[in-house]
Amino acid sequence: MNFSIREITKACGGELVLREGTDIDTCVSSVAINSNLVQPGGVFIATEGERVDGHKFIPAAFQRGAALVLTRKTPEQVEAEHNADRTQWGSYLLVEDPLQALKDMAEAYRRKLSVKVVGITGSSGKTSTKEFIAGVLSMRYRVLKTEGNFNNEIGVPLTLLNIREEHEVAVVEMGISEFGEMHRLSKMARPDICVITNIGQSHLNNLIDRDGILRAKSEIFDYMAPDGEICLNGEDDKLVPLREIRGHRPHFFGLGGSSREEVVMGDIRSKGLWGSEARLMIKQENQESGREIPVRIPLPGEHMALNAAAAACVAALLGLTDEEIAAGTAGVNTISGRTNIIRSDRYTIIDDCYNANPASVSAAIDLLALADTEKVAILGDMLNLGEETHRYHREAGIHAARAGAGRILCVGEESRYMYQGAYDNAAQTAKVFHFPDTEALLKGLETDLAGLVPEGSTVLIKASHDMGFAKVLEYLQSRAE
Repeated sequence: MNFSIREITKACGGELVLREGTDIDTCVSSVAINSNLVQPGGVFIATEGERVDGHKFIPAAFQRGAALVLTRKTPEQVEAEHNADRTQWGSYLLVEDPLQALKDMAEAYRRKLSVKVVGITGSSGKTSTKEFIAGVLSMRYRVLKTEGNFNNEIGVPLTLLNIREEHEVAVVEMGISEFGEMHRLSKMARPDICVITNIGQSHLNNLIDRDGILRAKSEIFDYMAPDGEICLNGEDDKLVPLREIRGHRPHFFGLGGSSREEVVMGDIRSKGLWGSEARLMIKQENQESGREIPVRIPLPGEHMALNAAAAACVAALLGLTDEEIAAGTAGVNTISGRTNIIRSDRYTIIDDCYNANPASVSAAIDLLALADTEKVAILGDMLNLGEETHRYHREAGIHAARAGAGRILCVGEESRYMYQGAYDNAAQTAKVFHFPDTEALLKGLETDLAGLVPEGSTVLIKASHDMGFAKVLEYLQSRAE
């Protein structure tokens, strides 16, 4: 990592206390906020959470070989508060706010890099689109991508600080929940290519409505590279009208729903839960005929075809060949919690339990409808939807019922409205249940698993992250074999 203690101090400010014999121009190896992940020669940032004070682990970080610690508290304060031996300390930088220092470090480090950064945001589909873009670009470039859910004001700087000299492209997922947050993320990432997957209903408690979401997401352009490019979803009614953004003409991708789309995933032939095949068309400027590429999309659902089109749009801008785009698209895999299909002897599970909003729930239900087995929808509360939350939950229940789910399990306080919508629209043979919370659902599954989730079913698990549906997935997997 080409980033020295001197440069870190300049970026963050504060008071540097160097251990005797330490060279201020020494380059650090890595950056971590978890002391267990500190590498020899790395930096440990002592953050303070609601339940854990990272300052407690400063001695452990030095024992693991940390070259520098960023701290808000002095060795004497940490010893007094946590009974942590201050004689074990090495070099440290005393700052006002370690989390802000993390962001300042990331911004300064990003400015040193020649790597191309692809920034991805949107109300839903960010992670799957990230996987498609990274998978396709890796056919030509050495790619770093956001891991897990590292897409916020802690995850984005940690991702940027993980870029190394060998990387040629960084694919960075950028998620927000309030105005100003994307501005701060963009200031760190300074994307060369900006991708917006859609403008849906999410975080409406703070962002009010879809126009507010569009304004908040558009902050990604605040620090875009002067010669940067923009890729937008041509199927989204809030994005299609955008003709010019700060002097840049956006490129549109989609499924053929708009004449403005330059990258079109057409002639989609569903293979059910096994994915789809399609014909990708990429229009080329000043040419009568564009590129036409047969592709196989290994992840099921029309929304995945749209995510693949986004990846092709980015790939075309970065000069990939038809063969590279086709191979990269075909090789994409899902990750846990996001349209991850788990097949076993007893069930097929659609694990989409990481998060939820109306658009992503609707897409997940459409995916469940592709199954040729009995269908079970386990749906939990969608959080932070503002004043229209009752309506959104009722509409989700209606959609699940009309999509042919034979068992609909609604979980949570808001999901009472989902239950009512499903109950009022379900077929006579369908069964609809409501559980007040996830623990009640788990007890119900333990009591009557076969009645709620018949053997041979395809089971969708979908809810907002705070509903704790990972426990539901874990339980069903334990009973699946």
